[in-house]
Amino acid sequence: QVHLVESGGGSVQAGGSLILSCARSGSTVSSSFLTWFRQAPGKEREGVAAIDTEFDTTFYADSVKGRFTISQDKAKNTVSLQMNSLQPEDTAVYYCAANTVGGFGVREYHYWGQGTQVTVSS
Repeated sequence: QVHLVESGGGSVQAGGSLILSCARSGSTVSSSFLTWFRQAPGKEREGVAAIDTEFDTTFYADSVKGRFTISQDKAKNTVSLQMNSLQPEDTAVYYCAANTVGGFGVREYHYWGQGTQVTVSS
């Protein structure tokens, strides 16, 4: 079993920055990939950044490349998402999810956090 808890959401003006954190507990074998998804009102959930925690390899959606950075702290068993140059279209509930195969397919993930709200005002 894997338990994920997100923190760090909030409100910021366009051009600002936020850092989200995902604390993982339980089986690391079942959660070698940790991925951030987001879901805006009326839209489907989409993957934005992923990390292979075994090899420290990162993956990004085109919409956030160059603005968002995913990283891990193995000692604390956490994954962070540094979000810079935020825009109103980044407004969404951000979720941390885990699986063993990676990718941005929502159905591939069995473990999810509760989500944290990010609001970017213009």
